[in-house]
Amino acid sequence: MPNNRTNKTIAGYHLLMILSAVDFRVSAAEDEVIREYIVEEFPFRVNLDREMEIISSLRPDEWERHFLKMMDDFYDDATEEERYNLIQFAIELTKADSVITNEENKYLNLLFEHWKPEEA
Repeated sequence: MPNNRTNKTIAGYHLLMILSAVDFRVSAAEDEVIREYIVEEFPFRVNLDREMEIISSLRPDEWERHFLKMMDDFYDDATEEERYNLIQFAIELTKADSVITNEENKYLNLLFEHWKPEEA
């Protein structure tokens, strides 16, 4: 039965993809972090083309709303450890190209502010 919630692993993928796009350039190093997330987190076959189509269809002024929704979906299904792990991927992603832009910092802060990780 379909619902409006997204599987936490797919939601995490959306979060990382938006985070990588907010500075309007995706480096090879950022792409590698996302690939690492996919290998580690996707225990089943998923149509990433479909997910990329959803993400690509978003206008930049829709990114934050979608990011917040995906944060909520991920949070609802994830343990504290899984949230911490995703934040670690997000930090690694923002540092991957050796430049943390204001936009990347803004989205990273959304994760910290809304999830309030104890040790991150």
